[in-house]
Amino acid sequence: LMVRVLDNIIDANSWPIPEVKKATLGNRKIGLGIMGFADAIVRLGIRYDSEDAVTFADNLMENIQQMAHQASQKLAEERGAFPNYKGSIWEEQHKPVRNASVITIAPTGSISIIAGCNGGVEPIYSLASRRRALDGQEFVELHPVIEKLGNEQGWLSDAVHNKLIEGIAPGDIPEIPSKIANALVTAHEVAPEWHVRIQAAFQRHTDSAVSKTVNLPSNATVADVDKAFRFAYQLGCKGITVYRD
Repeated sequence: LMVRVLDNIIDANSWPIPEVKKATLGNRKIGLGIMGFADAIVRLGIRYDSEDAVTFADNLMENIQQMAHQASQKLAEERGAFPNYKGSIWEEQHKPVRNASVITIAPTGSISIIAGCNGGVEPIYSLASRRRALDGQEFVELHPVIEKLGNEQGWLSDAVHNKLIEGIAPGDIPEIPSKIANALVTAHEVAPEWHVRIQAAFQRHTDSAVSKTVNLPSNATVADVDKAFRFAYQLGCKGITVYRD
């Protein structure tokens, strides 16, 4: 359904200059992606920095990509392949598709807040966040997956809520089930290697690029950054972003 929607948007769009219109209509690239990966593995009791998370990411995105490519092939049967198909890698594979690329993983920062889930394929950044409204009013909220799981399973009392807001680790709060507490790992607790390995798992099944940040502590060295970039290159990532606190 979403492949069809995104393909329709290309035709409904308005173009700022002829060159952009020509390139877009010639390749008909779309950017189907995901968000809420961290929420999904927390619900499964899987830590972000684990082999299980890498395997889950690999299988998940492989299935999504296969289904999306099949949908694009079906659209090509109905409406024709993208105009620049001839000479493309798709022609080499004898696979007429409607869209030159289908899968992209974007940050989804704002829309994930609206949807009440974690952005893109990032780990949870913080278990509790302080937000400032337009009028300057500040409010603190727990990460949505904690609210949902805690209410569903009945362990999110006012006391637990306050402890999490105060920054007490989930593992030190007896009311939180150990499987959930262990899975509630945040971005700065994830070693750079696991940030890159998760990104690479998604990259293997993404037609263009994956938005992903490697969060580094304030004492990270040039060598640490160098290691992250080289590891990302070795694993076939298209690009990499590092953020040093």
